[in-house]
Formats: sequence, structure tokens, C-alpha cells
Amino acid sequence: MKGIGRALRVCLTGVMLAAFASSATAQSSTAGRAPTVGQAPRSETQPPPVAPITPGVNVLTPAGHFVFEPSAQYSYSSDSRVVVSGFTIIPALSVGVIDIRSVNRDFWTLALTGRYGVTNRLELETKLPWVSRSDSTLARPVNTGANADTEFTTTGSGISDIEVAARYQFTDHPPFYIGYLRFKSRTGDGPFDVPFTTPQPGITLQSELPTGTGFYAWQPGFTVLVPSDPAVFFGGASYIWNVKRNVSGVDASGTPIGNYDPGDGVNFNFGMGLSINDRSSFSIGYDHSIFRKDQRNGEVLPDAQVQQVATLLFGLSYHASLRQAMNLTLGVGLTPAAPNLTIALRAPVIF
Repeated sequence: MKGIGRALRVCLTGVMLAAFASSATAQSSTAGRAPTVGQAPRSETQPPPVAPITPGVNVLTPAGHFVFEPSAQYSYSSDSRVVVSGFTIIPALSVGVIDIRSVNRDFWTLALTGRYGVTNRLELETKLPWVSRSDSTLARPVNTGANADTEFTTTGSGISDIEVAARYQFTDHPPFYIGYLRFKSRTGDGPFDVPFTTPQPGITLQSELPTGTGFYAWQPGFTVLVPSDPAVFFGGASYIWNVKRNVSGVDASGTPIGNYDPGDGVNFNFGMGLSINDRSSFSIGYDHSIFRKDQRNGEVLPDAQVQQVATLLFGLSYHASLRQAMNLTLGVGLTPAAPNLTIALRAPVIF
């Protein structure tokens, strides 16, 4: 669950859409009544509406109501690296093969999410994602007489890892405390489920890109919301437990994989949402995930690294009607492991 896949599957916590659900329900129930003079004060049991910038905590759906949320997300990443196979005599002289590579990654995610309010404090959620990926690798082994770059394109698409979650609101007054537990399956093809190919000596690539992580994951966490009209301050933290498993088969070098542990992670985030008017709002936030090194058969992989995934998030929300909203999120990666750019559009509808 590192790199692009991790950034897209590690569930971030953030701002709720509770006011949207409560407002739609309340206004629908008063339809047909005579208009009243003035405006009633806002209820203190729900936070004011702000633009959601992460999918971790959305609407704590009122009891008996259902929220259907189609979404689309695009992520772009680029990576350049130099691989030296050999040894260096002096800094200016190397013996071996130097391989220069540049990789561009495009990642599309389409998802259908459903949330149901069991009670006014408890909500259940299911997410069905579908992904389409494309990697473009530009490589040149400079010490083998190559005089031009060689480009290799690999794609992959299909069902990704299905997720289920439960959320519970502990308080009815500010600050609002929400706890949650999320489970991620491995219904998508993992990195060990796809074949490898060697298009030219010294370069081994996946012939088909995986659509999932290949491992089960549990994510307990919490979110805190502090309303300060017309703003809402939020923050949260979670632990990501990637369940290790025994993987049959061999890796790209032909070595049996065995017991593989992708490494657990922690996540924290914070930010602020600001209401522009009764229909629009804006949010800005920061999200950071840290993943430990991968292990195989109880030993840390020689080339494994601690992954730091940091993203700066901007969100816009518009309430098209009493029951429907449009949410646009822009994410900018701040570390090499994070996607350079992420754009997400969600359209929740409450019934």
C-alpha cells in the first residue's frame, strides 16, 4: 500500500458533510408550511457545512436515510532515477551499466459509495472502486552503446479493493468527536498477481499493472471538528494495519516470495473549512502518511525505504439542491512518494 496505490487506498480523515444531510432532511420536512419571519439559530448538534476534501469522514447520515455517492478521481505521478549496476573507482569513473529511467503514471479511479444511517450517531459505508492505470517508462542504458531512449507502456484496469467502514459520533456538542473503523479487502489484482516481462536486457517491468494492493488492511482512527462560525477547524489521526500473508509464486528475479509484510502506517491530517454562503464553501488541509519498510520472511528488504506521503489539499463544495451537492478536491504532492497531482469529483445524493 505504498506509492500511488497507497496514496489512493489509504483513507484520509477530514471534514464531514453532516450539515448537508441534516439541512436537506429538515428543509424537506418543512416543505409546504407557511414561511416564517427571520431565521432560526443553527443547531449545535451538527457542524456547519464546509467543503469536504478527504473521503474518510463524510456525512453521518441521519437514521433511516441513505447517501449514494458516485465519484471520479485522477492522479498523476512522475519519477526519475539512475541505477548503477557495477562499482565506482573514482567519482568520475564507473565500471558497469548505468540505467537512466523516467516513469510517468496516470491513475483513474471510478467508485460507487453508499452510506446508511443506522442511528443518528452510527453510519455504515461500502465503497466499490474500479481503476484504470497506465505507466510510461522511458529508459536508456547509457553504457551499452544505446543512442536513443526506449519507451515502454504498461496498462491495467479492473475492479479494485472493495472497502467497508463504520463511523460513530461520540458527542452532540462542539467539539465533535467521531471514531471510525475501515476494512479494505484484496478483490483487485495485487502486485504479485501480475506477470513480469523483460523488454530488453537489464530492464524488468510488469506486463500488466495491478489494480489492488494484494493485502487486507484495517484502519482505526478518529476525527475532531471544532466549529467557529463561519469556519470549521478539523484534525484527525489513524493507524493503518496491512495484514501480512504468505505469497505463493516468485518475484521478478525468480526468487520465491514467501511471507510478505508490506509495512504498517500512521496518518494524521488537519485543516480548516470556510463557508462562503448558504450554498458554497471552501476548505484547505494537509494530510501526511508514514509507512514502515517492507519485510519478507521476517527480514527488511535491502532496498526498502520508509515512505512519507504528504499532500496539500484544497476543496470546493456547491449545494445544487436540498439533497445533492458537488464536491471538487485538488491535491498537490509534497513528497516523492505522493502523487504530483490529484483531482477528485464527488456528487453525494441523500435519500
